[in-house]
Amino acid sequence: MRKVLFGYVIRDEKIAKESNSKNEMIQIKAEGEKVAKGNQIFRYASENEEEINAKIDKLNSKMQEAMQGKTNMFPSDIKAIENQIETKIDGLSIKNNIQEISEYKRDINTYITKKSKIAGDLSQAGSYINGLIKERENYQNELRQNSEYVTAPMAGVVSYRVDDLENILTPNNFEDLNKDMLEKLNLETGQIVTTSNQKGKIINNYECYIATILNSEEANEATTGKKVTLRLSTQDEIDATISYISKQDNKSVLIVFKIGECVEKLIDYRKITFDVIWWRYEGLKVPKSVIIYDNGLSYVVRNRAGYQDKILVEILKENDNYCIVGNYTNEDLKNLGFTTEDISDMKKISIYDEILINPKTQ
Repeated sequence: MRKVLFGYVIRDEKIAKESNSKNEMIQIKAEGEKVAKGNQIFRYASENEEEINAKIDKLNSKMQEAMQGKTNMFPSDIKAIENQIETKIDGLSIKNNIQEISEYKRDINTYITKKSKIAGDLSQAGSYINGLIKERENYQNELRQNSEYVTAPMAGVVSYRVDDLENILTPNNFEDLNKDMLEKLNLETGQIVTTSNQKGKIINNYECYIATILNSEEANEATTGKKVTLRLSTQDEIDATISYISKQDNKSVLIVFKIGECVEKLIDYRKITFDVIWWRYEGLKVPKSVIIYDNGLSYVVRNRAGYQDKILVEILKENDNYCIVGNYTNEDLKNLGFTTEDISDMKKISIYDEILINPKTQ
């Protein structure tokens, strides 16, 4: 049974500017959204945010009331805006993402303002409506001026899943990693990092790293720069390169793999299960005990309908117990010195062939 491997996800990530503010953090960019350096990603609410928002909502109601019953005198633009408002309001009932809800509310406020400005220009109550618009704009400016905005320190994707390991599990200090240090983090495998209501961060979404402790023969013989394949718990198979190796004791070794695929699928996690595919060949798996070595070449003895044939095979990969074998190409056989007549007479191994174990050399 294959041993389960545990990996620690290491990312190039930066905490966005932290604040001593205890006010609510209001997301501007959604989890996983791509941003450029300097983009606003969230803000801390102003001290009187709830009070001001209540006043803005009240002004919206007053504007709607001032226009109520008068839409028959307004142009088709008003009707179109009203349809947009109704669509957004209906859409709010099925939204559960904070960022999407905020965007819908902003759109509704924008449509109400457009409608109010048109109505204010056309109706007898125009000065009253325009006054309400101006008052609301003042409250919105007050919100913006009294809020602390936080911008992206680098380009990448936004995440609010902060576990305070951002400056510990970092690509900048692989030398500090070791078996004891990783185990003392006491991380639960597969646990989703909780969302913070006070901090955000930006993650390099093009690459990340997976650190693990291994004790296999392949791991102990591995070198930096070697390319392998990793199979994640999602069954995604991704290419990886060994970036760092550190011997831990006589048997185990710490290896850090660099990956450039499925990075965003790992944002929610810090410790995962995965598997390493050190090599991959297409061929037939046979016990080493079936191989006959003759004059530098490898053969197996096949039994088919009572007839035994000695068949030349190419050993693609082997370990202490098994070999992956296949058939040589005609070009390879020519390079080995076989004539065209020899090649035409040769039999080939195929799946479901019965191969003799410990055959006698013929």
